[in-house]
Amino acid sequence: MRIWFAVLVALGVLIPDRAAGSDLYIPVGKETVAPLGWVGFCIKSEGGECDTKPMAAVDVALTPKDWNTLVFVNRLVNSRITYLTDQEHWGAHVLDRWSYPDDGYGDCEDYVLLKRRMLISLGWPRQALLVTLVRDPNGIGHAVLTVKTNKGEFILDIQEEQILLWSQSKHLFVSRQSQTDPNKWVYLRGPSQVSAVQQKKR
Repeated sequence: MRIWFAVLVALGVLIPDRAAGSDLYIPVGKETVAPLGWVGFCIKSEGGECDTKPMAAVDVALTPKDWNTLVFVNRLVNSRITYLTDQEHWGAHVLDRWSYPDDGYGDCEDYVLLKRRMLISLGWPRQALLVTLVRDPNGIGHAVLTVKTNKGEFILDIQEEQILLWSQSKHLFVSRQSQTDPNKWVYLRGPSQVSAVQQKKR
């Protein structure tokens, strides 16, 4: 792990310039209900991970070192975890289970949770690491991690090798965690585009 991170630093991975005409921040709508997957994850999580108090919103002041860290974590998790649907992983009776892929297997939400946990363990603020529900270009429900920074909102995704600004992504953004409280969720890009995102991912 340390060797890989050192290589990224040596290569001088740079924060990408803002693309012409791209928007830096996702328009946020009204509050909505938290996904059942998140609720179930919180019920089963140990150490009171979801037992949090509201906090002031924080954006990461992104530096080249921080960008290297994002690239490293995204590549590491994408390469080390083997994708399995919840039905393949836990049985046909399981419709949607969010959990850390500690056994090396998981679906899109599990990748997101692990990336989020790794970045928090490195000192990144929870309020800037937002589990986000989208629909991919095929219209299928999917989850990504939004990292909110002073240079825009970047997306860590298993369907895309590069970390992109949200407006460069091909996904339709649906809802995500509130910056001030991870147990509260908000619509993205207005209620007219919101869908329940109950179909399986990827």
